[in-house]
Order: sequence, then C-alpha cells, then structure tokens
Amino acid sequence: MKRLPLRHRLPRIAAIAALWIVAAAAQAQTDPLPSWNDGPAKRAIVAFVKDTTDKAGPKYVAPEARIAAFDQDGTTWVEQPNYGEAMFAFDQLAVELDKHPRLKYIEPFKTVMSGNQAAIAKLTNEDLLKIAAAITHSGMTVPQFQQNVKDWLASAKHPRFHRPYTELAYQPMLEAMQYLRANGFKTYIVTGGGQDFVREYAQQVYGVPPEQIVGSAADTTFGYDKDGKAVLTKTHKTLFVDDKAGKPLAIHLVIGARPIIAFGNSDGDQQMLEYTEAGDGPHLMLLVHHDDATREYAYGPASKVGTFSEAMHAEATKRGWTVISMKNDWNRIFSWE
Repeated sequence: MKRLPLRHRLPRIAAIAALWIVAAAAQAQTDPLPSWNDGPAKRAIVAFVKDTTDKAGPKYVAPEARIAAFDQDGTTWVEQPNYGEAMFAFDQLAVELDKHPRLKYIEPFKTVMSGNQAAIAKLTNEDLLKIAAAITHSGMTVPQFQQNVKDWLASAKHPRFHRPYTELAYQPMLEAMQYLRANGFKTYIVTGGGQDFVREYAQQVYGVPPEQIVGSAADTTFGYDKDGKAVLTKTHKTLFVDDKAGKPLAIHLVIGARPIIAFGNSDGDQQMLEYTEAGDGPHLMLLVHHDDATREYAYGPASKVGTFSEAMHAEATKRGWTVISMKNDWNRIFSWE
C-alpha cells in the first residue's frame, strides 16, 4: 500500500495526539493521587478512604471521627540538610548576636557561627531547642515573632534547591491531604517543630489552618505593650516538646480525639503511629522512607535529622505499617518538577 504524504497524515496525527491529551486529562481528574505510582502505598490510602467513607460497609467511620495526623519535617516537606526552623534560627542568630555578643563563645552558638556544616549537622535536637529558645523564640511578642517568620520565608532559599521553603512541600503529600479532606477528613500537622513557626505558613502551603497545628511550644506571658494593648510575649521556658511520646500527649491535649490515619518518617513518629494503631476500628499508619538521593535525599539510621533506624524499620514491617518509598512510590516529589 502506498503511504500517504506527510501533509495528508498530519491531521490524523493531530487528532490522535488530541485524544491522548484528553485521555491524560481525564485520568488526572479521576486519579486523586496523580503524583503517586500505582503500588501498595497508593492502594492502601485509596482503599482506606473508600472503606471508611462507605456508609454501607463494615469499616465506615463517621465524619467527626475522621482525623488524619501528619508529621511535618521529612514527611510533608524537606528536612535536610537541617530542619527548616533550624535554618531560620541560624539566620536569625547572626542578627541577634549584635545584642548578645557573648553567645558567640558559647556552645552550641559557637558551632553555628563557625559555619562548619559538618559540625552543625551533628548538633542535637536539644542544641537546636536551646538556640531557638535563647535567640529567636523568646523575649519578643508573638506578633513580632510571626513577622520575623514571614520576613524570613519571603527571602530565604534552600541551599540545594535554591527555592523558597514554602515550595519544598512534597506534592504527593499535598495530594494525600487534599484527597482526605475531600472525603470528610480533618487534617492536622503534628510536628516536633515550633507551633508558632509552622502556623505562619501551614494554611498557605498545606491548606491546614492555624488551629489544626499541633507542635512544640514555648510558654508565653500575658502583658501590655507601651500603648496599653494586651499582648503575649514568648519566654525561655519550654511548655512541651511534641516529639516521640510527646506526640500522643499533644494530640490528646489539642485535638482531643485519636487519629485513624497517621503519616510520619522517623523514630520520633513511632509513638504517634502506635497511638493511632491502638484505636478501635479501622486505622492506617504510614512512614516516608527517604531513599532518593537524586531527586531529594537518601538517609536513615545514621542521620541526626529524621533518623529512621533499622529497629524502626523492623517494627514497621512487623506491625504491618505502610512504608512509602520516595524513589519507587512517587513519580514526582515537588510541584515544580
């Protein structure tokens, strides 16, 4: 058969291409998790939502009990080479040292100011809390702190990706939150990060309002400014640390209901997942595994940030928790890819 000239075949090629585009768009509309590859993790989430929202099914959960808890650092956005809030504190430290010059000779402030990234990476969570409490989170009113966070978010960029931190949320997790909310779930951020810090961008980044942020918190005092206006001022005293066993306690204190689905990524989330698992009725526990050094980072037991120990991995396997492989389960990580 004689092949038609290209000019005669072009309309047919264009029509086929248009059909492919329409089919892809239709699939995107029907797939609630388009950034997830088809696999056990995606299927577990979809099946859980279907089961808990099917009124005729045995696993139906009333809307008021559909509570979803998400850890933040390493679960919903990037936490390497250090937590976002730690990077904020480091930047603020240079400014604050003009007011407290003696601190440059005291650890852990001395290490931060040295610029030695290897030494900074070895700082413990206690060191980071000390920096935050002594420098950036205390002695100022809550509105002052909120403005500092807003200013930093408007200018700071990640050292590797060179993008604002608000653009470093994981697209698959954003889709998971949207999917859950579309099916009557209430989504909470349950984080070891500072509650006031996360509240400044959570609605913009995750669609989670300030009152649904459960985080570590410093104590505040009530008083009046120079104009007699009532204000809250942050203090050096830590009210509670929302990490490890502190997460279930904070969930009880702030939410007052046990989650039925929980997402984490590290040893610090184990107790939150255990607490979710211990509830009556259906429940789903998931852990993000950072195993993609090309698109993001690969780390686990040896990392000071987001430690995912071998013991934790074994425990997750033993309990039947879903481990999300960043490399295999996500076809894209960020919205801008």
